[in-house]
Amino acid sequence: MRAGIRALLEGLSGVAVVGEASTGPEALTVIEQVHPDLVLLDISLPELNGLGVAARLAKFEPRCRVIMLSMHTDAVYVRRAFQAGASGYLVKGADVPELALAIKAVMRGESYISPAVSGDVVRRLRRGDAADTTPLESLTPRQREILQLIAEGDSTKDIARRLDLSVKTVEFHRSELMERLDIHEVAGLVRFAIRHGLISPEL
Repeated sequence: MRAGIRALLEGLSGVAVVGEASTGPEALTVIEQVHPDLVLLDISLPELNGLGVAARLAKFEPRCRVIMLSMHTDAVYVRRAFQAGASGYLVKGADVPELALAIKAVMRGESYISPAVSGDVVRRLRRGDAADTTPLESLTPRQREILQLIAEGDSTKDIARRLDLSVKTVEFHRSELMERLDIHEVAGLVRFAIRHGLISPEL
């Protein structure tokens, strides 16, 4: 998919691809090295998803604009993306004209929401329930990060090493997130992470 998007981008006038990444942490490293004007982020990046990457970019690379790519068309995901700092939300499979339109809008300082999801966002705003929270949002950013790594199959020691935390700290966060979600087995956490778009079903 990344190769396909790159080919589309390279065909757009005034657009140059300066870097690629396959995981969230790798994306942060590449962005820190090349300082791009715009980043296209898959919401389901492994190790640290697109929402987590966007939130970190908002702090250390605030001038960099973000367009989130997602297979989800629910308003909840759109809200989470913009809360994380994204300026655009594009549904995977968008054609070249829409991709170009989104990039131009975001680079002008505007927001862009794919027509495939904008109708649902408007309907929820009219009903007054666009601010509904999901169980995932009851977790802290660190707990969401650990939940994603658990769902991807990492052990407690692996997570501690990856996040530069002690094993006890990871165990504490794991216990807290299980308590908040009322899910007490790994299989249940994996199902929850997939259902809420934290990881891709293909993992």
